[in-house]
Amino acid sequence: MPKREDLSTILLLGSGPIVIGQGCEFDYSGTQACKALREEGYRVVLVNSNPATIMTDPAFSDRTYIEPITPEAVRRVIEREEALGTPIDAILPTLGGQTGLNCACALWDQGVLQAHGVEMIGADREVIRRAEDREAFQKVVEAVGLKNPESRTVTRVEDAIEYLDQIGLPAIVRPAFTLGGTGGGVAWNREEYEDIVRSGLKASMIGQVQIDRSLLGWKEYELEVVRDRADNCVVVCGIENIDAMGVHTGDSITVAPIMTLSDKEYQHLRDGAFAIMREVGVDTGGSNVQFAVNPANGDVVVVEMNPRVSRSSALASKATGFPIARIAAKLAIGYTLDELRNDITGSTSACFEPSIDYVVVKMPRWTFEKFPEADETLTTQMKSVGEAMSIGRTFKEALQKAIRSMEVKRFGLGLDANDWWLKSRRAGGAGEEGEAPLWPVAEDTLVRKLSVPSQGRLYYIRYALKAGWPLERIRELTGIDPWFLDQIAQLVEFEDRLIEHESFETVPEELLFEAKRLGYSDPQLANLWIGEISTRSILEARAHRKR
Repeated sequence: MPKREDLSTILLLGSGPIVIGQGCEFDYSGTQACKALREEGYRVVLVNSNPATIMTDPAFSDRTYIEPITPEAVRRVIEREEALGTPIDAILPTLGGQTGLNCACALWDQGVLQAHGVEMIGADREVIRRAEDREAFQKVVEAVGLKNPESRTVTRVEDAIEYLDQIGLPAIVRPAFTLGGTGGGVAWNREEYEDIVRSGLKASMIGQVQIDRSLLGWKEYELEVVRDRADNCVVVCGIENIDAMGVHTGDSITVAPIMTLSDKEYQHLRDGAFAIMREVGVDTGGSNVQFAVNPANGDVVVVEMNPRVSRSSALASKATGFPIARIAAKLAIGYTLDELRNDITGSTSACFEPSIDYVVVKMPRWTFEKFPEADETLTTQMKSVGEAMSIGRTFKEALQKAIRSMEVKRFGLGLDANDWWLKSRRAGGAGEEGEAPLWPVAEDTLVRKLSVPSQGRLYYIRYALKAGWPLERIRELTGIDPWFLDQIAQLVEFEDRLIEHESFETVPEELLFEAKRLGYSDPQLANLWIGEISTRSILEARAHRKR
């Protein structure tokens, strides 16, 4: 159907200041939406309190308000636009993260939108309630024949304590209407449990938390889904977390496409995601649906969904070339997927699901060094402050690219200046003068580093492989799927072939080509065969490679 002609001015809510758990990805999506609506001839009014983002550039909206994204501030914007003779006809709340979504819900609950004749498009209040209210979403999942984690929603600490006797510890606490796991976490003892519940009830817009029986060790998957009012549904991208359940997806290395499911298992998740979208009622935009799969027996449970664009939506857009936010904005004003073209490909309809023949790896970035008192343990509450995305023909290549994108003076998985194993090898097993040997890493240290999720765990997996640990032991400690561990083990095995050669002059051309194909950088090769990482050595390595 054609776009709606009864709308003239549309209000967009941004995500506000960049905070941990709600970052630039929402400004990326919101900017897409502004451009999409303006090119359709609509007048766009934007409210965003962050003047540093490109989204608030005057070129992207007809009027920009640098105001707090609160119900009171947005109400004043609506009243001002009405007084200026340009009343707002609709509000699109699904492109500004959880901040924009919660603000729009509050405006509806207070009667502000109804009083000024402002329609919610993209997702109405009831759709948002069914998706974000933990208790309502449980009923949605049960209605389509899928399973939730064993859980209970509570609004009082006393009820949470009573339920603890039933499910035991550890327990997962997940507040409703929050982003990045804010206020939630994994409780390992009773005191910690009560603290997290209180924090979650305070963080939740409706004072509600869901207590889940622990799914620690289960595999986590996420599907980015788009649906229109004609019931056309597409999965834009499937994303897999390398870390098992218990680590927030924003703190986990994630991979697209999904690598460790059979086609039958993937189709089961795909069908489930579509059924949930239909039952919730999202019919004009994108959502993400998260699943947990028990690696022991294949059992599947639905973790949650977001009836809006998310950080993962931005990743999926960049990974596949499918502009989710742009398409979602156009669906909200009346178009259907078959009427829209994918501007990236230029030749396909938006009804076509993207298919990629490469691997995308997203790696989070932390800055714990700036917060010395912070707990570096990764849980269900997001702690990363940014991320990088890399693309490669293989997982191994993409992983190494992602590592060096972190700007932490690592140039890949090992063989750089931070590699304890290589330092110790050159020193004949000794450490620096007056220091204890760096290698081998003590066994109790390896056990602790592998079993407790933290920012450096990937490098300790390599050290465990260097120490000869079997993959099964590493899997038991980390919960990481054997396929990913085997990929890392293949890199470790390839290192042995590289180390057999003492300089560039003795390296066969085929081996050097294979190293580059596996993602090894010139700084890594310079460090291995020249003995240092410097501008001179890197340029020398690059010149030899090009010859």
